[in-house]
Amino acid sequence: MNEAMNSGLRVTLRQASPIPLDAEIGCQPGELLALVGPSGSGKTTILRSIAGLYRPADGRIVNNGITWFDAGADCFVNVRERGIGMVFQHYALLPHMSALDNVCLGLGHMEKDSRRKRGLELLERLHLGGLDNRRPANLSGGEQQRVALARALARDPGVLLLDEPFSAVDQVTRRKLRLELSELSRELRLPIVLVTHDLDEAVMLADRMSVLHKGTTLQAGEPQDILLRPQDATVARLVDTRNLFEGDVTNAANGVVQISWAGYPLTVACENTDACEERVCWCISPGKVIMHRRDRRSPGEKENPVPTRVIEILKSANGLTNVVLAVDNSNGARLHMDLPPHVLDRQPLALGDAVNVSLLSEAIHLMPWQAIRQR
Repeated sequence: MNEAMNSGLRVTLRQASPIPLDAEIGCQPGELLALVGPSGSGKTTILRSIAGLYRPADGRIVNNGITWFDAGADCFVNVRERGIGMVFQHYALLPHMSALDNVCLGLGHMEKDSRRKRGLELLERLHLGGLDNRRPANLSGGEQQRVALARALARDPGVLLLDEPFSAVDQVTRRKLRLELSELSRELRLPIVLVTHDLDEAVMLADRMSVLHKGTTLQAGEPQDILLRPQDATVARLVDTRNLFEGDVTNAANGVVQISWAGYPLTVACENTDACEERVCWCISPGKVIMHRRDRRSPGEKENPVPTRVIEILKSANGLTNVVLAVDNSNGARLHMDLPPHVLDRQPLALGDAVNVSLLSEAIHLMPWQAIRQR
């Protein structure tokens, strides 16, 4: 087995009940993998299986060439011997112990005289210097989460597992903790698996993302690639694709697919035209919907032009403004368009404004047909 195959975390889990599983994940040292999906999709069960807190019916878990679980060989390594660092949603700190003592709980593998020094080093590393004697009740939510992370790192883990680590803190603290984890993940040369319901969090932090549904891995890859090119409409819905539609194929040849949507013809660049059937699903990122300038013709007006009218303008915390557009003469079709501030400064919009947009051929992503309930 070569070094690449022998490094990192490899997980295969399968069972029919009580919690259905058909999941495969992989995470290299120095990589952060985000598990995303709705409640009940199996994210936490997978995390507990990696930690040794749950034994599935079938599968295999290997980290850096060491087998932790192999149902076929009746192998199951217990929690303590796996060398796992785990951070829980609600911290799981002991309330009667100081921050330092909580961290030192993870240092049982060290000589007793060395634990205090190492615990103080970890607290300092997590920006908790001077708070070592405080009990959890006297720490903020963000400080408690940092103590929990320091305790997880105290074990010198082979894998770091994070179960919704920021869900119990406010938005400002969550942003700070995300930045700190991003910095920390670059320093640590170990696999990090993050369970989160927050898609923005996954995109911000993860090197790779795995989309789960009913215990099954549907798609895995770089977050932006999954967001722009979901493998099917099910994945598109799970990652909250806002522009998701059905279309009728009118022609497909020579790397170009012609589809009819909402009464308008669309041209789509497609490498595999032979795979196109009579109907398809398609999506386009709101950031790829191009607004035409009113004062001069833009190149985008030549490609899939669609006349629309503004029906909603929603500002977001990231600086982008989401504009919801009703497509003219379409029986209710809507498009979402994300615009940065400088575009709106140049061309302000108001409710009811007529807006011509283009759906660029290269930005449209085709998928196998599934019936879609429009939102």
